[in-house]
Amino acid sequence: MMLGNRSLMRTRRAKPGLAASKAPRLGAWIRALFVCLLAGSLTFSTTAPAVAASKQKQSDLGTILKPPKVDSTEPMLLQADEMIYDNENNRVTAKGNVEIYYGNYTLLADQVIYDRNANTLAAQGNVRIKDPEGAIITSNQMTLTDDFRDGFIDALRVVTKDDTRIVAQTASREAGNVTVFHNGWFTPCKPCEEDPDRPPTWRIRAKTIIHRKDEATITYRNGFFDFFGVPIIWVPYFQSADPTVKRKSGFLMPMYTQSDRLGTTVTVPYYFALSDHYDFTFAPMYTSEQGVLWQGSWRQRLASGGYRVDLAGVFNDGSFDFPKDINSDFRGSVVTQGKFALNPYWSWGWDAIAESDDTFRRFYNLDSELKTDRVSQLYLEGLHDRNYASMRFYETGTLLRTKDPLADAAVYPIIDYDYIYKNPIIGGELSFNSNIMALANADGTDSNRLIVQTAWRRQMIDRIGEVFTPFAQLRGDLYGVNEFVDPATDVPSSGALVRGTAVGGAEYRYPFIGTTGSVAHVFEPIAQIIGRPDSVGVDQSEIPNEDAKSLVFDDTILFDIDKFSGYDRIETGTRANVGVRYTAQLPSGAYARAVFGESYQLAGQNPFNENSGLGTTSSDYVTGLYLQAAKYLSLTGQARFNVDTFDLMRTDLGSTANLGPVDLTLNYAEIAPEAVTPDVITPTTKNDDQERRQEILGKGALSLTDTWALLGSVRYDLQNQQTISDGVGLRYQDDCLTLAVTYEQSNIQDQDIQPEQRVMVNLALKYLGTYQLQTDAFGAFGPEASNTTD
Repeated sequence: MMLGNRSLMRTRRAKPGLAASKAPRLGAWIRALFVCLLAGSLTFSTTAPAVAASKQKQSDLGTILKPPKVDSTEPMLLQADEMIYDNENNRVTAKGNVEIYYGNYTLLADQVIYDRNANTLAAQGNVRIKDPEGAIITSNQMTLTDDFRDGFIDALRVVTKDDTRIVAQTASREAGNVTVFHNGWFTPCKPCEEDPDRPPTWRIRAKTIIHRKDEATITYRNGFFDFFGVPIIWVPYFQSADPTVKRKSGFLMPMYTQSDRLGTTVTVPYYFALSDHYDFTFAPMYTSEQGVLWQGSWRQRLASGGYRVDLAGVFNDGSFDFPKDINSDFRGSVVTQGKFALNPYWSWGWDAIAESDDTFRRFYNLDSELKTDRVSQLYLEGLHDRNYASMRFYETGTLLRTKDPLADAAVYPIIDYDYIYKNPIIGGELSFNSNIMALANADGTDSNRLIVQTAWRRQMIDRIGEVFTPFAQLRGDLYGVNEFVDPATDVPSSGALVRGTAVGGAEYRYPFIGTTGSVAHVFEPIAQIIGRPDSVGVDQSEIPNEDAKSLVFDDTILFDIDKFSGYDRIETGTRANVGVRYTAQLPSGAYARAVFGESYQLAGQNPFNENSGLGTTSSDYVTGLYLQAAKYLSLTGQARFNVDTFDLMRTDLGSTANLGPVDLTLNYAEIAPEAVTPDVITPTTKNDDQERRQEILGKGALSLTDTWALLGSVRYDLQNQQTISDGVGLRYQDDCLTLAVTYEQSNIQDQDIQPEQRVMVNLALKYLGTYQLQTDAFGAFGPEASNTTD
């Protein structure tokens, strides 16, 4: 069949012989070529070293290193300008713009020669192969056996769909599972668009690169790490796991640090891939000043969940000193987490920590220096339809030098059960809540409670848009108290205490809606009246306050029926809450919302402290302002003003901005001494000077170019004019490398934790791991890495 100057053929595998010695550019010579190509049972589903299909998403490099899989029943298509076949030498040659399509693979070349005597297929001149995964392999010459098991490629260049590249002078495949690249280099970095020949950000050059498929390893011999084209590190031998391997035993990236506290430290973690569902990492850290920190981490996943256990410890052999208050020759900790599903609705787990002393983990930089407490819990939790239940055992403790005796406690257990009735009751929603808690403080105070509560509410909207929401609650409490002394009255309390209350009230809202142009406006006055008995049957000061201490009166709780933060305190008397809310909404999603309101104690006993802002007949004014300018800018502002003087009692401001090259987060907090309630004052928060407490926290980044950015952070105590912590840094980041150099200063001091200055260097290489280097004024501190190497 004549197809002009180019020809096209569709065929399936067959094995007839060859034809005459020369042929015109007709369909006959195309058919003859493919008879030869298919005669040797050639298939693209074997082990060509430059073609693969990766099942792992960790790295597309795997597409280079695994054999392709091709459905041999798929038809094969060929296009070429000319065909020559030689009976004397038993060869068939396709010349000129050769294109072969088979099983989602594409082979392009200037010339393809099939040598039937040697059972080899040779492609020459601008050879390119594209596999189903999108990887493109280019070379000047490629020679393969007729089953694609072994082969040789000259001037190899491989580019995967994520631009991972391997370039080598030659490559060969041996024994079907070993690929050897000669004088080659590897990089996951994308080529420069303006100058594709410019060296990548980083690459590994080696005289020999060996991939052993059966061992899932890549070995580099006589290699260099190049950064921006400059050789930095020479490695005579380097081995890493095949990037397509999820887990493999081996060394993790080593860690080096230097600091005043620990001196010189070196950590060489070793990862044990013991099974598909459990592993162990052993990471001893040698320190020149504080002994050897032995560390190990065990992880295991089971059919219903998983858990991990982290161990750390130091034995004192007399060559260094522990803090004076440490009377043992060992410091250590155990941290463990786990979660398991019992069925689709129930799960159980734990999050626990045990340590020898309060500063061990912070001293050895296992936890943040800002950590002030430790909490361990064991829990059982269930959620189904309209039911929720949980049972939790807690152990809490403070890590601060200034011990709060109420901070060290054990809860065994606390049980919550919530249920919402499916069918409406009197047209509204009926819910049931209960809480049981048994608590013991380190100071000897025991507190047990049983709380049962039911609530009903119904929302009704009339024809003009007015919204009426009546509600009602009934609650009964039973407490058992032992050796409790009220800190305000010094009155001791022990025995059983019964408390109860009933609540009835209604809320009224009338939203006015209007538009100006494309902006929708909603102005909504809100009023709420709540009636309760003046007495709850017991003096509430006789009940230990364990969970209702963190009262912050602002616009978010203005219309709460009970404004206390926990069960141990409840409101009494009659209260009214009034306010207005305004919202402006733009079609782009940007909006502005403002809230202003006040609360009134109309009758009965006021249970709040005066400093809370709710302790007077008329409460302080509370406001809230919330702005969201699409995704680029947001602002949150909350304030509380004195009802008599309109003095600012408390302010909380927060903002985030992402405008052009600027990415900024800024927070500000201010509280007047009159706004600090006794319940929330601890030895670490007392304001003896009766001055305003003000603090600012900010962090941001300024993009200098597409890859370079300036970093900064600060936490500043405005009252004492002291920097708590600050830092500046410079970061380089592109598609395959992140390098950040940061200076940080911390003025935190607690027991053996002292103020410190650090310089941190963070280095991350795509597919090879992450290295973090932290230094103080004299050295380095704190690396970590991923991937395994030998």
